[in-house]
Amino acid sequence: MGDTGRAPYARPPTTPSTPVTPPTGADPMPRLALYALVVCLLATTAAVVAFVRGEIWLGVVWVLLAGLSSNMAWYYQRRAKAAGRAGAS
Repeated sequence: MGDTGRAPYARPPTTPSTPVTPPTGADPMPRLALYALVVCLLATTAAVVAFVRGEIWLGVVWVLLAGLSSNMAWYYQRRAKAAGRAGAS
């Protein structure tokens, strides 16, 4: 859009063995696992409330969402552990 006067961001050189992290230094994978776990817990709570109120079909939908989000949490946590092991060696 225009020249801000700052030097352009230069990415550091990476090799296939070093993981690429955002410029902030944050590692997004454990955060995604945490978000998926929170969604799983909320969906489980919503399923229990739906079943207690007698809304069977809505409860089933919440159970399916809880299953999906728990699989996502497991996947992202496993991916973070694998990245940690690859970075340590």
